[in-house]
This record gives sequence, C-alpha cells and structure tokens, in this order.
Amino acid sequence: MGNLTFGINVTLDGCVDHQEGVADDETHAHFTHLMDEAGAMLWGRVTYEMMESYWPAVARGDEPASPAIRDWAIALDAKPKYVVSSTRTDYPWANSHHIGGDLRSGVQALKDATPDGVLLGSGRLAVELDRLGLIDEYHFLVQPRLTGHGPTLYSGGLPETRRLELVSSTPLRCGAVAVHYRRED
Repeated sequence: MGNLTFGINVTLDGCVDHQEGVADDETHAHFTHLMDEAGAMLWGRVTYEMMESYWPAVARGDEPASPAIRDWAIALDAKPKYVVSSTRTDYPWANSHHIGGDLRSGVQALKDATPDGVLLGSGRLAVELDRLGLIDEYHFLVQPRLTGHGPTLYSGGLPETRRLELVSSTPLRCGAVAVHYRRED
C-alpha cells in the first residue's frame, strides 16, 4: 500500500489560489520531483478541469513553455490521474480515471493498488480525505506572500487538530520554503 501525500502551494496566510504562488522553473521542478516519486495523481473535479484546460496543450507543444515547465507537462500527461467527482465520469485527458461512490473505499483502494503512492493536489478534497484519516504526508510549498483572500487551506475545518512531524524544510531561491510533514499517529 502506498502513501497518500497532499502537495500544494500555500501563502503565509493560508491562500491556496493557484495564481498566487511563484511559478518559476525551480517551483515546477519541485512539483515535478513530487509527481515523479508518486505512482498516481488524485484531484477533485474542479482541480482536474483547471489542469485539463492547460497542461495537455503544453505537453503537445501548443503552448510556449520553458524546458522545466514542458517537462512537468509531459510527465503529468503520462502519469495516471484519478478524479473524485459525483457529477462527471468522462475524462478524455490521457490516463485519467474516475473515482465515484464511497470516498473512503475508493481512495483506500487507490492507495492499496499504488505502491509508489498517490499525490493529492486539491485543497477541498484534502479536507475531506483528512477528515477520513487517509492522508499520510504533506508537502507544502509555502509562498512568500500574504494575499488577504481565499480560498484558504482547511477553511472547512477538521474535527480535531492534526499533529504533524517535520521531515524536512528546504528554502528555494524565490523565497518559498518547501516543507515536508508526516502524520503523527
């Protein structure tokens, strides 16, 4: 059974709006490394549709991109992608699969079938999966910004405080800090 790892950009005040982080070659290389280590990606429908609207075109070369960003797009295109949705079941982007029905059993089955682990990249879905106790590790790229707006990380709350153990922290040249935590049980 593989771990479920939640990885996301977050500003100092908790904003997880994808447009508020630094998007340079170093940050893309960071997320490419996380994706390369995982056996599959997991998103909610909204995140999947945002990703689907841009990254396949970058992978095909239809959009201009730096080598690091193109590498990310090509790797993402090839990676198995799983989508939790109660409203959509058709996913034409390469290697995309639907997870429907019971969230706990669907995601647990994905973890069980993916020994290299699953990288989760959706904030709202992370709250639900954390409530179910399914997230094992967290990779936050903490951005050197205060936004004063949302969406914010865990704005829906958790039933109890989640204690985490720091595994590592790495500053990036842009001022962001990559932090890796493991769940304490």
